Amino acid sequence: MIAADLAPLAVVLPFLGAAVTFLLIRHSRAQRVVSISTLSVTLIIEVVILLAAPSSGTHAVRLGGWEAPFGIVLVVDQFSALMLVVSSAISLAVLIYAAGQGMADGDEEGPVSIFHPTYLILVAGVSNAFLTGDLFNLYVGFEILLTASYVLMTLGGTAPRIRAGVTYVVVSVVSSMLFLISIAMIYGATGTVNMADLAVKLETVDPATQLVLHLMLLVAFGIKAAVFPLSFWLPDSYPTAPAPVTAVFAGLLTKVGVYAMVRVETLLFPGDRINSLLMVVALLTMVVGILGALAQSDIKRLLSFTLVSHIGYMVFGLAISSRIGLGATVYYVAHHITVQTSLFLVTGLIERRGGTANVDRLGGLAKLSPLLGVLFFVPAMNLAGIPPFSGFLGKLGLIQAGVELGTPLAYLLVAGGILTSLLTLLVMARVWSRAFWRSPADAEDPDPILLASKADGSSVGTSRHVTGEDAGRFAGKDPVTLLPGTMTGPTIGLVVLGLALTFLAGPLFALSDGAAQEMLDRTPYIESVLGPGADG
Repeated sequence: MIAADLAPLAVVLPFLGAAVTFLLIRHSRAQRVVSISTLSVTLIIEVVILLAAPSSGTHAVRLGGWEAPFGIVLVVDQFSALMLVVSSAISLAVLIYAAGQGMADGDEEGPVSIFHPTYLILVAGVSNAFLTGDLFNLYVGFEILLTASYVLMTLGGTAPRIRAGVTYVVVSVVSSMLFLISIAMIYGATGTVNMADLAVKLETVDPATQLVLHLMLLVAFGIKAAVFPLSFWLPDSYPTAPAPVTAVFAGLLTKVGVYAMVRVETLLFPGDRINSLLMVVALLTMVVGILGALAQSDIKRLLSFTLVSHIGYMVFGLAISSRIGLGATVYYVAHHITVQTSLFLVTGLIERRGGTANVDRLGGLAKLSPLLGVLFFVPAMNLAGIPPFSGFLGKLGLIQAGVELGTPLAYLLVAGGILTSLLTLLVMARVWSRAFWRSPADAEDPDPILLASKADGSSVGTSRHVTGEDAGRFAGKDPVTLLPGTMTGPTIGLVVLGLALTFLAGPLFALSDGAAQEMLDRTPYIESVLGPGADG
């Protein structure tokens, strides 16, 4: 048995963990132990798979002994293995953060008994989407993670979360219906939904029909990935959820859509037929997203717009469709999952320490909590693409691919990427200068918790700024208790992981380049599923 044969455990273990945590519904501490242990074991298995992926090549696991294209098949290559490891690593960090928040709040902020099984089901759905070898099973993976996300988004049952949840559900259902209709049409045209089999049979389909099927899939996945103009729903949906939920949504859910787009472009519909359209979409996604971020005062909404904007970079590399561009996209996806998740976790800490996530009401956080200042500054500069961080390295690879292509549209895309990076730096600098650098007294409407604290972070109890109920809430509060180690620990871990992507850029770029080569040369994927000579 080779390491890739362990791939089904990436889906099975979270499902089993969800079942056990549901049985432990009245024992929150036991739920935490089971869910964290389950994801830890899953991550270890996935690391083993990733380490073996470059040498073992693309490998298909046939479930139930049924041969493709009739049975369910899971396919492990370097891209899917990398996505498994990164997604499980950030899922584990967010889970520990959420558990720490629950313990710090006495489990009063949300139904923990529901959270743990639902969260593990979400992870199982994401892993299934990364591994699946057929379109219908990909649809099943999307539905699993989306169903879990509906529950997580509305935890607490507040009016804003319910309103945002309704929008999110409606958009997700429309996307899923479009995807399901696309699958039905593809099956009608080819008689199969196995992706390796489709890669062979779609070549015999009429080009006009191919184009229709191609665009329908891209629209369905574009909604899930939040590319412009299909991204309208995201900034209004994600910020209302609890901080850990927002973090894992921002890090993972849109990237599953990007992953599906990459598979469609490289495996099912290779070539450059719609590359110009993808370049325009990438450019508009980058620029419109970051312009939206410039207009925000709430950090969570601001980060939601930067999330949309930086999806454009991933479509950028996909549209170039060269080995350099696709490799840079693979690297950038891993970078963005890590950095964007860490920024949302830091925002949760900012909200906890400063009483709000609105920069109009924040100030002095750098003196109040120097650790919080560092935890925000490092991933913020990483997201902006400041050298030598991984964000800079990923963008440099994309720019190199665009310049190498050398078309006017490619140069326009390069210029848009550079402009977006500079505007991202401006957005992050504005948050830093207002929330961290200035005095709390200079804020337009400072939160009482900031005015109740000295510059060194110690509490002054009541003051002329803090009276009544607020004085009772904040008097005698130690800043350490406001930022418990169970929440700062996983946040530090993700920030360090983001830095590790810089220090390990050499082997990671080699892995990304190998993943790109595997995807551009479809033969290993097709033959691993259908057998030798199937691509002939």
